[in-house]
Amino acid sequence: MRRVVLVDAGGANLGSVRYALRRLGVEPVLACDAEAIRLADRVVLPGVSTAATVMGRLRELGLVETLRGLRQPLLGVCVGMQLLFEHSEEDDTACLGLLPGRVRRLRAGEGLRVPHMGWNRLRPLRGDPLLAGFAGGDHAYFVHGYAADVTADCIASTSHGREFAAVVRRGNVMGAQFHPERSAGAGARLLANFLQVDP
Repeated sequence: MRRVVLVDAGGANLGSVRYALRRLGVEPVLACDAEAIRLADRVVLPGVSTAATVMGRLRELGLVETLRGLRQPLLGVCVGMQLLFEHSEEDDTACLGLLPGRVRRLRAGEGLRVPHMGWNRLRPLRGDPLLAGFAGGDHAYFVHGYAADVTADCIASTSHGREFAAVVRRGNVMGAQFHPERSAGAGARLLANFLQVDP
């Protein structure tokens, strides 16, 4: 049985991510100390808050270098994914820097509300074990006002006013901008793939 740790950085979606993993037969451990995180087989960094708030909490807990040094698979969810990048426009926040790139505010427009809330179609950009079983018609549930640009590490995108990264991966570092715990079959598939994927 893999030891899966949920980083307790104060994200409001901790409980729902935990329940989603339980539905897959995994009992994740909530942890906010470096040693427990380093001993994990899989690490999930959830986040429903602002980039600055979650980064501040990670600094308070002394977890920034711990997360930067992980060699096991790490999955950032929502704000947790945004923190994988170098910088977020949200409160001008320096992030973990595990992936090159910036997170920018979504722009409202004709028929486009921000924050973006709702179901969007995922567009796989290349094959990856994290996307095993996904097809071009899969939908996922998003709630966010900021998004990462499509870079070389983006393996699936979607759009709301502009195209942005929906799923990213570079080696052991992975992220989902959408909420897998609220995305029905597609979300369960992504979490199940994460539990199996090699770094």
